[in-house]
Amino acid sequence: MKYLLPPLMVLLSFYSTADEKHVPISVETIVKTTQSWNGNTLPAYPKGQPEITILKIAIAPGVTLPWHQHPVINAGVLLKGELLVTTKKGKKLKMTAGDPITEVIDTWHYGVNTGTDTAEIMVFYAGIENQPITIKQ
Repeated sequence: MKYLLPPLMVLLSFYSTADEKHVPISVETIVKTTQSWNGNTLPAYPKGQPEITILKIAIAPGVTLPWHQHPVINAGVLLKGELLVTTKKGKKLKMTAGDPITEVIDTWHYGVNTGTDTAEIMVFYAGIENQPITIKQ
């Protein structure tokens, strides 16, 4: 045991002298907002039993999603690829890998994969139990 202590002390010294290049934990705020991407203020949360849904959606190159809207607050991050989101009023949001989105609520819109690779987006929905998260036109 006495031979283990000095190497252990040396090993622990590396963890206790973390510098900015080797920080073991880092936190980066990607989005903190009260508005959707088109500038509208997010609505109040509905009353009811909260229900969180997380979807990873893959969209093949050239595919256009159908017109749809979301009755619940949701946000996501495009993990890879490209996506162009368009509302019925013609407002557009061009996304590339790493871009966040705070989605429009109760607003008809669609997305198109404008890239050559599959687009993958992780979306987090904050709804209530038994309420749809997406309504298709």
